Amino acid sequence: MAKSQQTFSKSEKEKKRLKKRLDKQKKMEARKAEKEENGSTGIQFAYVDHNGNLTDTPPDPDLKVEVELDDIQISVTKKEDLPEEDPVRKGKVSFFDSSKGFGFIIDTENNEKYFTHVSGLIDEIAENDKVSFELERGMRGMNAVKVTKI
Repeated sequence: MAKSQQTFSKSEKEKKRLKKRLDKQKKMEARKAEKEENGSTGIQFAYVDHNGNLTDTPPDPDLKVEVELDDIQISVTKKEDLPEEDPVRKGKVSFFDSSKGFGFIIDTENNEKYFTHVSGLIDEIAENDKVSFELERGMRGMNAVKVTKI
């Protein structure tokens, strides 16, 4: 006797498809019945007001703000427009190993920790010294260079 080609998973998938189709048809019939009861309201509109918010009422044209084409910027601000920043920063030495020749400085403004090497030192430093330094991009992030004791 030949075995049936219909497996359990195939029949389950077919049942799910039929159920989904019936649910969709019931929803469609319910929408039609509601439309017949309440009458046709037409297409619902959503408006965008002068602040960019969605509303159901049309916006007041008097509140519209005119923007000139030259005022629109589609790029990053130019370096000339940015204010000059003082490259010299102040900080405190959190760790320094003179035998290995490296350490870390914590910036007083933003509490960031920066690596420093003995090659970037101008004065001799030790732990808990207050120092001034400049930043330079290194292989693993920002490094403190031109480190001087205050």
